[in-house]
Amino acid sequence: MESGDEESKKALNGDATSFASDLPINRHGNLKTASTDEQLSDILLHIKSSKTPAVINYGASWCSVCTQILPAFCRLSNNFPKLSFIYADIDECPETTQHIRYTPTFQFFRDGEKVDEMYGVGEQRLHDRLWLHS
Repeated sequence: MESGDEESKKALNGDATSFASDLPINRHGNLKTASTDEQLSDILLHIKSSKTPAVINYGASWCSVCTQILPAFCRLSNNFPKLSFIYADIDECPETTQHIRYTPTFQFFRDGEKVDEMYGVGEQRLHDRLWLHS
């Protein structure tokens, strides 16, 4: 087990959100963040063309429920190394997240297509959905 200081290292590469500094480390390189509409569009194109199974967590820094589930989302990325995990802040990607009505929203992709969607929190519920789609 790693020390607490190492566990609290920034998990989301390139993240502009203020709460990212206290997130668990991602050990598999399968966790990314989209800080602009262009980055999110590129990630979505990659998901569709590579057909890599993926989950996108749409949240917002002002959403207390989103900040509650984000550490669990990061921790769970270590349990499912074959899934791509993406965090997208709806305020940083306003054009590509227009369709998001609730935060947090989790969208699951398989073979380049969206196959499932989940709203709200619940670490066990999220774990079960990730297991189903991994």
